[in-house]
Amino acid sequence: MSTTEATMTAPAPQDEAPAPQRPAKRRRAWDEVPRWQIYFPLGAYLLFTLIPFYWILLFALRKPGSTSLVPWPMTFQHFEKVWTERSFGTYFENSVYVGIATLVMTTLVALAGGYALARFNFKIKRAFMLALLCSQFVPGALLLVPLFQIFAELQMINSLGSVIIAETVFQLPLSMILISGFIRNVPYSLEEAAWVDGCNRLTAFRVIVLPMLRPGLIAVGSFAFVHSWNHFLFALMFLSNQDKQTIPVGLNSLMSADSVDLGALAAGGIIAAVPVVIVFAFIQKWLITGFSAGAVKG
Repeated sequence: MSTTEATMTAPAPQDEAPAPQRPAKRRRAWDEVPRWQIYFPLGAYLLFTLIPFYWILLFALRKPGSTSLVPWPMTFQHFEKVWTERSFGTYFENSVYVGIATLVMTTLVALAGGYALARFNFKIKRAFMLALLCSQFVPGALLLVPLFQIFAELQMINSLGSVIIAETVFQLPLSMILISGFIRNVPYSLEEAAWVDGCNRLTAFRVIVLPMLRPGLIAVGSFAFVHSWNHFLFALMFLSNQDKQTIPVGLNSLMSADSVDLGALAAGGIIAAVPVVIVFAFIQKWLITGFSAGAVKG
């Protein structure tokens, strides 16, 4: 067969199939919603949230007896009154001491317990975890009488140590569960590699695991501090001397059966809230990182 005939009998090349076209990108549902339907509910919620804060600032900064809706001219008379005459300076120092001590004790004990729950297997592990979870349903008021008797036998009534121990005990179950979740996210192979290099378990934990737990420790410690700072019940029951009381008890002392000093109460509330706001403003990044790290298992 000649070359010409072969060319004539060869099938004509077929056109290439067109490349499949990607479907048009769908617009998200919220893109089609009018902006006012989004901003109006958010603005109403923001207004509802900020009005109580403005009302507190109004009573704290305006002059006694004033009925103006604008705190002008401003006065810090109420702050001076609660800090000096109402012993809020002493209450503040006691609250700081209780908060920091509770933070340290809760973090250290929860770190040891959380490591044991994450790295060791023992027979009653599941039952122990269930007991930790069930303990969160027990209200603190239910244990006030036995705790008071225990601290009375130990001669710890009117001591800040009794409040610190009680706060630590009630913070430990949830803190241990959270810390164990953070430790599970650290690959066990890293510790094994450290053991091969000659480290013992404690050294491997300190060098390898502990630096990776910083966000989780900050999250757990911050919640322990805030809970002990705001908790009222234990301080009220275990501390009767005025020089040992904390800020929540001091705020309660500003209210009597006959009258309430709204200016002093508002100033005391701002003094109680500012340290917590400052703490969360500085640790916000670590707090979000810590909870996102504990949300998934690595």
